[in-house]
Amino acid sequence: MFKTLIVEDNIRFRQSLKELLCNRFPSMAVEEAGDGEEALRKIDALVPDLIFMDIKLPGENGLQVTRRVKTQYPEIVVVILTYYDSPEHRGAAGQCGANHFLPKSTSTEEVVELVQSIVSEKGLGSHDPDKD
Repeated sequence: MFKTLIVEDNIRFRQSLKELLCNRFPSMAVEEAGDGEEALRKIDALVPDLIFMDIKLPGENGLQVTRRVKTQYPEIVVVILTYYDSPEHRGAAGQCGANHFLPKSTSTEEVVELVQSIVSEKGLGSHDPDKD
């Protein structure tokens, strides 16, 4: 099963993204975390395939958490999702090891297309859970 973790302190945005993913990818397990500390605990427990990471979080920011995640779990795909769409933020995300950078203003279809490509790249696009 493809596992996704949404790390976002804005509950409305987090729940909206979760709803989108659950509706478009019904076999995907989607978990949530509201801050970096909670995210690190869930990552160690779940080892998700994909993480949507907000930059601005209480405590450790999303870039710091991303650096830690990519050091320990380089195979996890991290998508930085933020309101701060600037060359500086994009560069910092890349330096921390993020695989993708999306402004929060990105259309839902673009998010779905990105997730579909990640699922396919990981070889889980045609996974049949009935054969487990």
